[in-house]
Amino acid sequence: MQGQPAHPDQRPGRTGRPGRHPVRVRGHPQPGGGRPMTDDVPAWGAVPTPAGEFRLSPVRLPADLPLLAGWMNDPEVDEFWALAGPPAVTERHVRAQLDGDGRSLPCLGLLDGEPMSYWEVYRADLDPLAAHYPARPHDTGLHLLLGPAAARGRGLGAVLLTALADLVLRRRPACERVVAEPDVRNRRSVRAFERAGFHVAAELDLPEKRAALMVRARALPFAEDDL
Repeated sequence: MQGQPAHPDQRPGRTGRPGRHPVRVRGHPQPGGGRPMTDDVPAWGAVPTPAGEFRLSPVRLPADLPLLAGWMNDPEVDEFWALAGPPAVTERHVRAQLDGDGRSLPCLGLLDGEPMSYWEVYRADLDPLAAHYPARPHDTGLHLLLGPAAARGRGLGAVLLTALADLVLRRRPACERVVAEPDVRNRRSVRAFERAGFHVAAELDLPEKRAALMVRARALPFAEDDL
């Protein structure tokens, strides 16, 4: 799965989606900030999924850089993340979040203890994306890429998105919605989000793409006014 930054001049890549195409927002560093996100994510703990035990672990630099840079240089990933090149390219993208104010936290996703995905968990209501849709306080955004090629194309992205969206809503009581914005052309990504309980609330014209605004609300079923 892959996605692209809503504001390329303000955000680096985002991650995106399961399947054979990672999701992300391209080209600019994700804003960090305060402690709206980083104060709690490490304490969320592990959750069981049909694929194994899943948990998030905040990225550590430089220790995790070789793994992340290797994934970013996979052509399928680079198509959406645009972070191929020497490790310094990936490092700049991740460092901007780690050194920021805490609005966005880059994490490795571990399945049964093995790192196999990269995530960005961010405050969508404090992000440039909020200028493009009617954001609500504490809207939480997700970007995901499945690192190993063998992890893509078998439904794993939807499994992990389901688990993490459940975890966000459980651990962040002030958050009523989890959101994402994959490229509308990335049908695999959109389908993965839909299988994880998200729905397409709107299409957004962002600086580098036309995006499907995916929303998973705390209350089900979804209503017209979920947006």
